Parts: sequence; C-alpha cells; structure tokens
Amino acid sequence: MGSEILIHVTEEETKVAIVEGGRLAEYFFDRKQAQGIVGNIYKGKVSKVLPGMQAAFVDIGLEKAAFLYVDDIFVEGTETLPDALREESPPGAVIEEETPAAIPATPEGEAPPEPAKRSGRRPIEELLTDGQELLIQTTKDPISTKGPRATTYISLPGRYLVYMPQVNHIGVSRRITNEGERQRLKEIVGGLRTHKGGYIIRTVAEGMTEDEARMDMVFLDLLWEDIKSKKETVRAPALVRVDLDVVFRTIRDYLTNEVDRLVIDSQKEYQRVLEFVRTYLPAYADKIELWSRKSSLFQEYSVDQQVARALEKKVWLKSGGYLVIDRAEALTVVDVNTGRFVGDKDPEETILKTNLEAVEEIAHQLRLRNIGGIIILDFIDMEKEKNRERVFQGLQEMLTKDKARTNALKISDLGLVEMSRKRVREDLVHLLGETCAYCDGKGYVKSVRTIIYEIFEDLRKLPSGRGAKDRRVILYVHPDVEAELASEKIFLDAVQQVIRRKVIIKSDPLYHIEEFVIVSP
Repeated sequence: MGSEILIHVTEEETKVAIVEGGRLAEYFFDRKQAQGIVGNIYKGKVSKVLPGMQAAFVDIGLEKAAFLYVDDIFVEGTETLPDALREESPPGAVIEEETPAAIPATPEGEAPPEPAKRSGRRPIEELLTDGQELLIQTTKDPISTKGPRATTYISLPGRYLVYMPQVNHIGVSRRITNEGERQRLKEIVGGLRTHKGGYIIRTVAEGMTEDEARMDMVFLDLLWEDIKSKKETVRAPALVRVDLDVVFRTIRDYLTNEVDRLVIDSQKEYQRVLEFVRTYLPAYADKIELWSRKSSLFQEYSVDQQVARALEKKVWLKSGGYLVIDRAEALTVVDVNTGRFVGDKDPEETILKTNLEAVEEIAHQLRLRNIGGIIILDFIDMEKEKNRERVFQGLQEMLTKDKARTNALKISDLGLVEMSRKRVREDLVHLLGETCAYCDGKGYVKSVRTIIYEIFEDLRKLPSGRGAKDRRVILYVHPDVEAELASEKIFLDAVQQVIRRKVIIKSDPLYHIEEFVIVSP
C-alpha cells in the first residue's frame, strides 16, 4: 500500500496528515492566527552584532529578532556554498542535497560554532553594522524562547528545482541514487542555465524532462526578479514574500508517484488544488479527490487518535515491549524496554527482537513527533557485536525514509546511539501543548507527605505561645493536604506541644497543592 495525503480544512486551521500503509506518518498544520514563517523573505535591519558569538540579531518586524550566523551571510564575490544549503535542506523545501557533512550546531541549547575561524571568512563585525538593511530568509521558526533563525542566502523552491540566485552550484538530491540519472539531470539544468545562479535538483525531479526543467527555471527566475523589485519599494523591517500556504507546500513537497491519492474535505480548497494541479502537474490530476462522505475525513483514518497517542511519553510495541520518550532542554532521550515481552529461552534473542522492533518505531516516532536536535537512543544492552551491528543497520535503513536530515553514530558499548535530526519547527508536543501551569514544567509536584513535613518545620520555627492572644496559629492549605494531616495527627500534636500553640487548619481548593500559609498573631 502506498501513501495518502489527507487535508482537513476549517475556518480556523488547515491540517495535513501523511498516511503510509494506513498509519499516520507525518502531521502538520497552519493556524490562521499563528502561521509558520519558514521560507518567508524579509527586508530586515541589523539590531545588534555579537562579535563574541560571530552572529547578529536582525529585526524583521516580528516579536523576536532573527538570529543570523556569520556563515549564513552572503558575501559578494565569493562562491562558498552556505551551511544552510550545503548541509541542510533549503528553507521551505523538503529535500536532501548531495554533499554529506556533519550537521552544524544551532542556538537551541548547543554552543555556536566559530564560523569565521572554521571557514576562513571575515569576522561578522567586518560584514555587518548596527542599523544595516539586508534581505534575509527564515530557515527555522521561533522555537521556545528562541527567535527565528535566518540566512542571507536566498533559496526559492520550485516543483523540481530549488533556485539559489547568489551561488553557482548544481546539486542533486542524495535520494536519487542512480548515477546515470544524476548526471542526466545535471546536464539538463547546466545546459538550460543562462545566467549566474545555482540549483539543487529535488528528489521528485527523477525522470524530469527538459521542458519541465525549463518551465521551473523560468518561473523561479521571474519570482526572484519580483522579490528584488519589491525589496526596493519597502522600508525595513518588512515582509517581502510569504512562502506557500500549507496546502500548496504539501503539493510541492509530497505529491509524488508514490502517493496513491490526495483527499481534501473542503469544496473550495479542492477546486483550488485541482485547478493548480491540472495546470502545472496534469499527470497527478486524477489523484486529487474530494471527501464527500458524511463521516469526518480524519475520523475515518483515526488521525486525531493517533496524534493524541503521539503526545504520550510511553509508546507500546506489538511484542509487549515499549519506548519511553523524554524531552530535556537540549536533547531528547528514547529508552527501549522489554516490558511484557519475555521471549523464548534465549535472553539475547529476546533483546535483539525487542531492539529491532524498537528501531522501526523510533524512526516512525521521530517523523511523527517532528523530534529534532540531539537525540540519544538507549537500546537494551546486547552482548554480541553482530547483533549490535544488525540493530544499527536496521536503524540506518529506517532513517532513509525520513525527509529531514539525520546523522547517527554507531551503538556504543553501553547500548547508546547518539544521533541528530534537523529541526525546522517545534516538535509536535510543543506545537499542540504548552508548559504545564501546575507543575511549571518540572513534570512533578511534591508529595503531600513532603509538604506536610515542610509545614511542621516552619511551625517549629515559630516562637512559643505565652499569652492568650498568641496561643493560636491558622494554617491555610490545599484540601488534599488537610485530609492527609489527619493521618499525621500524632506528629502535629507533638509540634503543637513544642510551640505551645493550637494549630487551626483551614483548606482552600484554590491553593496550589504545594502552597501553604501560616498566620500567627
């Protein structure tokens, strides 16, 4: 069974589900009140240059300034391909370029690199000054407390190509593995190129004709001319170009020969998509369908239920084993456990089966939850080296299905795999949720008994009661604490004897369970 694209449209948001083999593989959405900005192009103004970090903040008219590394600054007269294009997918496009390299550090909990020393470039203080205006493109949405990340290397994704107007470079997606096809595509694009500018040939371009390439190149060239023209007419900070909405981004990046059908439950969006596809992608027109049943599209495919499970920490495996997915400040940890799976006679074989099953589920969860940054996989320890190698090869194979760039190191003697996955937007948990207001993001609250013993300690610090007026103490607590105090009466009585006061307990359900107030006359 191939894949299906499901698009659910309402007044307030548009949700997209990529379903593979009947199972939700990827999920993303645009909300009218909080749309993403990756791929947008702005005319910005440098608000602060940071020589110590070799970076700068650029005001682009949003709440948070954009973060710009020195290696992401285009310098006229150089032909260096930037990290954002050489090592990662260009903003707004789901591709993988040909050049393998380690994923660069990001401002999300990791120390920034020293770009000027590493690349031999001029330091940022020689390239930018406060108040300088420049054209930039966002490569990452604001994440948590961090502002968006940006680059001055502009990349414009088309259907088959990504146009890079500032550099002379032709690359081919690593997912196109046939060397003859890679060379053919390079020759087509190289032969059609009439002026400065580079291209990355996307995975979907496999089998692309010369006419299709020419049409894409003409469109992207006109788009770049329009951007340059608009840049001259606006004052910084200003938005110059908005990337495609989620529906057309999905068509651009996901509608391929592997897709069986694209289903939309909105008549208006269906007509808009059908008209676009018939004009630009006629071969895919028969894959576009309007959902006309009375039942909900997402309900029919259990999308919402699968999304709800993707927000949970524990993920059960079919064998009875399970994963625990924990997100820390700077990394995500995935722990593999045998759980209810006891296997047969050989413990090593039981562990191997659990780890191999976990490999497939881990790759699935990374895509579905959009987990990025540094990831630690804690597999169950295996004694045999061949089993560790088998599990690692299985992981590598599963990760090839992921459109986001990944880099995994071999399993260590402790059973750990260190890996990274490109992060462009927040993970699913943070897109759909927010920090727990009750525990303030700690993930726990103090036990009631711990709170009670803290109360006893504070009561003991009170001066002893001597006169009639200071013989009483009023204690305000949460109802659960009041109920537990009844079982601790013997200790409360002992405290009252020490301070020679009577403790009057009053409960208030509006109190946080850890909150208490002692009122002493």
